[in-house]
Amino acid sequence: MTDPIADTSQSRTAGIAGFAFLFILIGYSITWIFVYSRLITAGNVTATASNIMADQVLFRIGIASDLMIAVSGIVLTVALYIILKPVNRNLALFALCLKMADAVLAAVTVSLSFLALQMITGESYLTAGNPEQVQELIGLFLGLHAAASTIPMVFTSLGFIVFFYLFLRSKYIPGLLAGFGIFSYALLLFSSFVTIFGAKPAMALLGNFDIICFAPSCLFELIIGLWLLLKGLDVRQGVKNE
Repeated sequence: MTDPIADTSQSRTAGIAGFAFLFILIGYSITWIFVYSRLITAGNVTATASNIMADQVLFRIGIASDLMIAVSGIVLTVALYIILKPVNRNLALFALCLKMADAVLAAVTVSLSFLALQMITGESYLTAGNPEQVQELIGLFLGLHAAASTIPMVFTSLGFIVFFYLFLRSKYIPGLLAGFGIFSYALLLFSSFVTIFGAKPAMALLGNFDIICFAPSCLFELIIGLWLLLKGLDVRQGVKNE
């Protein structure tokens, strides 16, 4: 026997989770296409700093967008925890902790971007040194910003793998969809460790390694976002199969 109030609450929470998935995916894509791809010149700190100086407003928009995406990630995490807590409270809590660690690291990454901006614009006391030292510091922080995305990806991949394992067990969504989610985030986890161990050159035989690893998760987040927002959860099927 199911609790109609609990079912309604889970369905509403699923809608929130679906919206958060779509907001994060679309927000990240727009920010990269219209902000960072225009500002960051790979391997050229001087050109990147010049681009940011020439369009500080655009860079600030990128920072604000990153913050909104990080907050949306917390909303998504809490929503998934509420949905999946009845399936296995301990595993749901474990996934929640992993995703919260990701949120903290994401906030640190955004802080590095803001600090780099302050250094470039002369708002930070660190810019009191000579121009060469300032440029080295800016290069360090911009490099850390790029590298910092790898470590949070480990936490977010593990967290989502656990969450969608619980979806697979619960039957709240089709098993094929939950399995695709596990596969997608396992690829991201693999990509992160390839980067950490410096093995990307060895993956050149696979073609564009980043696209191979990231494309499935982008497609999955689009599908799961629309599914949760429009279709919702099959709570009765889930309860019946527990």
